[in-house]
Amino acid sequence: MIAYIVRRLWQMLPTLLGVILLVFFLFNWVGGDPAYILAGKMSSQEQIANIRTQLGIDQPYYVQLWIFIKQILTFNFGYSWSTGEAVSSIIGSRLGPSLTVLIPLTIIETLIAIALALVIAFRRGSLTDRAVMIACTVGMSVSILVYIIVGQYVFAYQLSLFPVQGWGNSFAENLLRYSALPILIALAVGVAPNLRLFRTFILDEVNQDYVRTARAKGLSEARVKWVHVLRNAAIPIITHVMSNLPALLIGAFLIERFFSIPGIGREVILAVERSDFPVIKAITVYVAAATMAFNLLADLMYQAVDPRVQLK
Repeated sequence: MIAYIVRRLWQMLPTLLGVILLVFFLFNWVGGDPAYILAGKMSSQEQIANIRTQLGIDQPYYVQLWIFIKQILTFNFGYSWSTGEAVSSIIGSRLGPSLTVLIPLTIIETLIAIALALVIAFRRGSLTDRAVMIACTVGMSVSILVYIIVGQYVFAYQLSLFPVQGWGNSFAENLLRYSALPILIALAVGVAPNLRLFRTFILDEVNQDYVRTARAKGLSEARVKWVHVLRNAAIPIITHVMSNLPALLIGAFLIERFFSIPGIGREVILAVERSDFPVIKAITVYVAAATMAFNLLADLMYQAVDPRVQLK
């Protein structure tokens, strides 16, 4: 196991280096000269030259690349161009609110989708199966903006069950009060595609020989579903959930923006609006590293779910 982890970490280095090079050249060749952005329109060439010197962008490209690599290794991306706050401090303070929404959402969404997928997969072709699939298709056809606007108007404004937007200082208050409606709306959006996907995974296992063998041995239908079928279907389900976690962290920017949740997604939007390159570069690299780390964690979870899986 240790040898496998070390080998995977070693294999991640070329991928991470490729991401670093891509981000570096995109921001240096496509992003334009940040000195003009920081100096503003009413600035002299001397001011622009001073800013370029302070940022180190007057150095050769290989020197700038080495500076960028050192920033990644030391987790120090400098300071935000718009607020002057340390980038590491910005990311650290925005991560908590995002995880407050993301972790409960992922757990509840996955459990609901798996339970419903197991139920309807064993009733394939029935009226229940068709009705659920039609409901999922309709739900997936509606934009998340519609869910957000309708949810805020009905549940927050009309019924006053939740605050329209905001964020507090207490974890319990944020989780139970401010995160409740965003989580419910995200569930309404996310359960349908996951249910359809998990149903496919389970149907692939339902028709396998081991299921017929288990039934022939007299095992209960519940044990066949929840032990034999679910264990084998768990591998693609884990892959899907783990690979989507970093994307969810960034993909929740609409939820965070409309509900004024000071998370990573909202920070990305603000950074793009302000052309705050240090923040954008830091989040891009961190998300890439998190994606590779979660893929490794998914592989380790395979063996925990099914010891027959051999990690190579």
